Amino acid sequence: MAALNLKTDELSTFMNSLPSAEACRAELERRQGGRFRTIFPDTGPFRRELYTQHMEFLRLGATTRERLFLKANRVGGTVLGAFETVAHATGLYPTWWEGRRFKTANNWWVAGDTAETTRNILQLELLGPPGQPHLQGTGMIPVDVLYHTTPGRITNAVGTIYVRHTSGDLSTIEFKAYDQGRRSFQGTQKHGIWVDEECPDEVYEECLLRTMETGEFGGGIVMLTFTPLLGLTVLVASFLEDKALEDVAKERLADQA
Repeated sequence: MAALNLKTDELSTFMNSLPSAEACRAELERRQGGRFRTIFPDTGPFRRELYTQHMEFLRLGATTRERLFLKANRVGGTVLGAFETVAHATGLYPTWWEGRRFKTANNWWVAGDTAETTRNILQLELLGPPGQPHLQGTGMIPVDVLYHTTPGRITNAVGTIYVRHTSGDLSTIEFKAYDQGRRSFQGTQKHGIWVDEECPDEVYEECLLRTMETGEFGGGIVMLTFTPLLGLTVLVASFLEDKALEDVAKERLADQA
């Protein structure tokens, strides 16, 4: 067995060159496939049977084109949206999956309210910390299927992610923001759109149009994950059986009077 015979200054230099414990943990997680392959486990304190509403949301994807995960803060809505988006884009569905399946590569938009929040929340959740390429793969997308990324509109932002689908072709996940306006959501067909945080009505209408002719049951997927910070809006009410849209419209007019 060989031993290093280093002087004090050489030893100090060597020790300082070693990666931190945090960097080692991140690299280990990255090589193991990121969070996607470990989330919602069979057993343990975070076993999926404890997340009944999350599982129901995923299950409804098999039969429902539009879904809203209406939630409180800090209950994993963004994580849930990222998980389903990656499952479809990669085709790496877990054995327990009961939701919709795409057998071929598919194209997605994921959208937040501004370019900054989209980068700081959605890009972080899917890829890892913005501006730190060595940590790409510590988000929801496993590093072994991460093929390519393109630059976004602002510093350290990604525009589009290309990932390998199990079919062998490439799926795309493109970042959007509501502050780009309705026109930026026009023109192209998408298999799925994930909206994180409530969007303007006109943006949601475009999302429905973009997914109208993709998919097997009358269109592609539109899923929303947000806390209703704006109250009982028309969009929220449209997902609730006990509140008519006409009632919401009347309440809005009354508030404006």
